[in-house]
Amino acid sequence: MSVRQSFASRVASAAVVLLALLVGSSAALADSGSLRAGALHVTKECSQYQGQPGQFCTIVSSNIPWIRAGMRVVYADAANFGTTPPMLDTDVVLSAGHGSAAYGHVTLNIATAQGTITFDGGTGAFAKFQGSANVTVDADGVWHWDGTYSFSSDD
Repeated sequence: MSVRQSFASRVASAAVVLLALLVGSSAALADSGSLRAGALHVTKECSQYQGQPGQFCTIVSSNIPWIRAGMRVVYADAANFGTTPPMLDTDVVLSAGHGSAAYGHVTLNIATAQGTITFDGGTGAFAKFQGSANVTVDADGVWHWDGTYSFSSDD
């Protein structure tokens, strides 16, 4: 086999591999249900939050690409330390910047550090976002959201 034939054979083989990858990627995008719904696992730290309106916690990690480290969870209302048990019951905005935000609501028993957070839509990348999670804190003071999420279809 000549050098020219060997090169042409390699180019043809590479084209076949590239075509297979493109077809596989297209199929994965068409069946993006696995990326658009599933388990939700988020951690956040709250060193900037002291229970006042407008204060925030910062996302540390997430298992889905739309919620990224560094995003802020901003609390609309103050925590109510005067109730028994003390409660946080407020709307939240998960701010992604660039016109994307998820709108939600958190209810948290401050005494037990347990509660729930729900999301129902938003703007930009979060326009069709839905989510629900249990809220807990670990021994290191890292907060966890563990639940499910989905993005509604365009239909």
